[in-house]
Amino acid sequence: MSKRPANEDESLDPLKAGQRPDAGLNGEPTLDFEDEFEDEYESEDEIMEAGVDGRPDAEREAEQSRDAMDIDSNNNNDQTFIPGRSILQPGMTLSPDPSTYEMLHTFSTTWPCLSFDLVRDNLGDDRKQYPRTLYAVAGTQAETTKAKENELYIFRLSSLARMERGEQSDSDSDSDDDDEASDPILESRSIPLPSTANRIRAFQPPAQSPDLSQIPSTLTATWLENGQVLIHDVSPYLQSLSTPGYTLPPNASRPLSTLRVHKTEGYALDWAPTSSHPQGRLLTGDNSGAIYNTQRTEGGGWVTDNRAFIGHTDAVEELQWSPNEKFVFSSASSDGTVKVWDARSKSRKPAVDVKVSNTDVNVMSWSRQTFHLLATGADDGQWAVWDLRQWKPSSADSPAVKRPTPVADFNFHKKPITSIEWHPTDDSVVAVASADNTATLWDLAVELDDEEYGKEAGLGLGEGAEKVPPQLLFIHHLEDGKELHWHPQMPGTVVVTGGSGFGVFKTISV
Repeated sequence: MSKRPANEDESLDPLKAGQRPDAGLNGEPTLDFEDEFEDEYESEDEIMEAGVDGRPDAEREAEQSRDAMDIDSNNNNDQTFIPGRSILQPGMTLSPDPSTYEMLHTFSTTWPCLSFDLVRDNLGDDRKQYPRTLYAVAGTQAETTKAKENELYIFRLSSLARMERGEQSDSDSDSDDDDEASDPILESRSIPLPSTANRIRAFQPPAQSPDLSQIPSTLTATWLENGQVLIHDVSPYLQSLSTPGYTLPPNASRPLSTLRVHKTEGYALDWAPTSSHPQGRLLTGDNSGAIYNTQRTEGGGWVTDNRAFIGHTDAVEELQWSPNEKFVFSSASSDGTVKVWDARSKSRKPAVDVKVSNTDVNVMSWSRQTFHLLATGADDGQWAVWDLRQWKPSSADSPAVKRPTPVADFNFHKKPITSIEWHPTDDSVVAVASADNTATLWDLAVELDDEEYGKEAGLGLGEGAEKVPPQLLFIHHLEDGKELHWHPQMPGTVVVTGGSGFGVFKTISV
């Protein structure tokens, strides 16, 4: 705030230290200094009777009490909903608080999608400007009687704008000229699928051409309900979405390969990192507990090793290649274990076998920043973080190591965890989706000791109620959430799919 200038005609020469103004002819001082602390009332009795605002204290306090009651009654329909604690009464609906989002958009497809994957594009990394654009692939879950209507979607979502704010300063409006709100634009292409897509993952081989005007070559692997795994080259479809007038080749929808090695359907699926296997290496796990390895040959064909990795006694729910060890991968299963494997092992047996849950371990995520951290999500709603350095190799005498102590574990969700993923650049932030119709964001860097946690305001919901973990950053509502991913090129942006469609959001907290 600028200082208030003095009037020129009232300028006075400065006084020396301790000097007083000269007196006038009648002994009056030439300057009249006002005492800002001078009492405005005649006596202390008057002050006691009037109170701080000129009214008796009792009258003022009664009015404040009435105002507080009015505020509470007016907000009864805008209460905060806490999953697992609050009860949604008949006639009540959930709606997001727009002020907590930097961006929020939703869209739907003809049929729900159980799984999707984001595609890296040629629009640059670390994008923070609006409007935004993203590319993705997804597989549908059509009704059983309409299985032939299933499709592999390749879509482009553009004009993703920042949330409109009710009040903005002139400086904000000037800096956000490019953020003008507009309706998102969804463009899509599709490839017919013979069955429901259980899971889909994208892979991008090293760029063969330095042409930055084209999206990198992109392959997809799709686990189908009929037990097959289809590998497609979706590059032409992505090019058609980014280049007006582009014509698809006649056989673009034909799969590069169809894997029929599995005897039953499955969900576990993961491509090896491009840096480790640039041609393409794929792991697939099925509901019988078998894991197979498929590689792309120099000639462009695909070869599956018929010797399965055997060790799980129930369905393999998740597979993850190590982010830094070329031949190491991990698996999570409905048998409650997580196993770590060496793909070169001739025995096809796990090197490490750890019991992490008494229920199904549905999902798993290996940190891309801190390689010894692994996050898991289970059917009982618990998710946990594990330090792999504490896991000891299994042996013939003790094939499954006893459950170690997790680095962190949370029981906030009361229904199965359906998706979990580390933030791509922040090793303390994790995103979790659950069957309780929420997706949550967590910051593991937040720590409170027992004494602080007990005193933390707002964490409890009444006497004896379970406290909300201080690491919980954000709760996003979605119907029947299935899978979520952080966008690798737009920091803090999350895409999630559920029974009612897709959501794309960025919160003010991440």
